[in-house]
Amino acid sequence: MPRSVTTATTLTVAATLAAPAVLAAVAAVAPAGPSERSTQPVAAAGERARPAEATEALVFGHRGASGYRPEHTLEAYRLAVAMGADYIEPDLVPTKDGVLVARHENEISGTTDVADHPEFAERRTTKTVDGVQYTGWFTEDFTLAELRTLRAVERIPATRQENTLYDGRYLVPTFDEVLALAKAESRRTGRTIGVAPETKHPSYFDSIGLSMEEPLVRSLRRAGLDRPGAPVVVQSFETANLRELDERTRVPLVQLVAGSGRPWDVVEAGGTTTYADLLTDEGLTEVATYAEWIGPDKNRLVPRAADGTLGAPTDVVARAHAAGLQVVPYTFRNENQFLPADLRVGTAPDDYGLAFEEYEVFFDLGVDGVFSDNPDTAVAARDEG
Repeated sequence: MPRSVTTATTLTVAATLAAPAVLAAVAAVAPAGPSERSTQPVAAAGERARPAEATEALVFGHRGASGYRPEHTLEAYRLAVAMGADYIEPDLVPTKDGVLVARHENEISGTTDVADHPEFAERRTTKTVDGVQYTGWFTEDFTLAELRTLRAVERIPATRQENTLYDGRYLVPTFDEVLALAKAESRRTGRTIGVAPETKHPSYFDSIGLSMEEPLVRSLRRAGLDRPGAPVVVQSFETANLRELDERTRVPLVQLVAGSGRPWDVVEAGGTTTYADLLTDEGLTEVATYAEWIGPDKNRLVPRAADGTLGAPTDVVARAHAAGLQVVPYTFRNENQFLPADLRVGTAPDDYGLAFEEYEVFFDLGVDGVFSDNPDTAVAARDEG
């Protein structure tokens, strides 16, 4: 069944790159009078949703407002909404008892205080996930009740030292809680707040008997969100689980496209299709048979030159639109270390650079959305031009 994304109404947030913007966003949680954005219509039967050229680009709060709070916490998602994000983005992994929770990875030593819990010391182990070996603690070895005894911490403390102020304060949220938060924030702000869950490592979890598709769809249905026009988009770097979800749910799907390599389900099946192949005309046409969006590494749209500066844009956005797909690149961040060399300011990797100039390049390309760790910056770049 065709699906389309419901675009949220606008909350104008006075945002700058300075820290006071964060405080202002936290305080300004009730807009004085949101204006209605143009909304992409739901496709008629037998048609697929196509990009609406006049629709304002959407801002996806990447793991919440993860530039300012430990990622994948309800507080990070709330702050993203306060900063004007249209969608909040939880990465999903299952617990031992099959509950979907929001974590960047199933290995949680870098995003929780699990190492400080002696009662779980014996659960530290080594596993191979998508061909890569990891040592630590894994969500699939904990029940939800056990995970609830842990607290979130900043994943990249050397870069975002100020976020460590909030270490140990927040729980690991469930997907159901994220959906409930979006619904509550929609009522409170008068805007429709969308949710963009990403299924992490679905082939791996299938292999250990923790399939993700069924609990994801159940959660959407319980929340009344498995319907055309619902403010939900589901993402994956794999292809097989998106094809399965295409049969199970009526919400839009996003084929994520990494900067290199192949989807892991393709690797496991012995296939040769690369992420680059998905961006050929033939690949985009195929993706459009099961998804409505592509979510490419932003370097797929504007590559870096050999010296690390921004190179010449590719034609991926135009060709994706021609195939009926919308485009939401990842990930935009304010710190120098994540910016092109020609947009850095000073030499400190964790200082802010010329992030607005990077956004301008991508908005000028006609992208339909952006994933950003700093949603206030993304909103200001979009709204202020």
